[in-house]
Amino acid sequence: MPEINTDELDEQQVRLLAEMCILIDENDNRIGSDTKKNCHLNENIDKGLLHRAFSVFLFNTENKLLLQQRSDAKITFPDCFTNTCCSHPLSTPLELEENNALGIRRAAQRRLKAELGIPLDQVTPEEIFYLTRIHYKAQSNGTWGEHEIDYILFVQKNVTLDPDHNEIKSYCYVTQEELRELLEKASRNEIKITPWFRLIAETFLFKWWDNLNNLKRYVDHDKIHRM
Repeated sequence: MPEINTDELDEQQVRLLAEMCILIDENDNRIGSDTKKNCHLNENIDKGLLHRAFSVFLFNTENKLLLQQRSDAKITFPDCFTNTCCSHPLSTPLELEENNALGIRRAAQRRLKAELGIPLDQVTPEEIFYLTRIHYKAQSNGTWGEHEIDYILFVQKNVTLDPDHNEIKSYCYVTQEELRELLEKASRNEIKITPWFRLIAETFLFKWWDNLNNLKRYVDHDKIHRM
């Protein structure tokens, strides 16, 4: 694996690069594990390295979507607006559990607490709804990028927030109209959004959002949407 100098990067974010992500093939079959650092280096991504991830979309009871703006300290896609929480299950027994995507949902609960300060008892794995998967690849800069099969997870609940500012620069709840305005601003390069959020917003998000009370009709655990 290539050697990359991380001396100029945020200390807390560099520590997280040692976490072990789950390596998969293009059909989401587990084939091993590797560090978060190695999984996010473009040099490895260009050779086909692929890992498992998730994206949480949390709505309050007014049907507003919680967005976050990633902190400037983030190694990939800093300062970008994105969905509620985006991260990776770890190669640990609890998060490797594939039955009903339980490991993924446990990881989502963990990261909602770590990033947004949402108490563990406010969003349990049982309250996280697994919808489908997408497969995408994107470069953040010349060194770092993403190549993931991303589990799409929905939650609708009012929660308490206490964000970690090393992870999150800002956050807001938005209506559909407000999100469309934000996407327009991004198209004019007035703000930045993450590539996975843009892909999901341009394809599936508004249809799902219109059917928060009937999401089961859109469940597809067999197909991986290649984006």
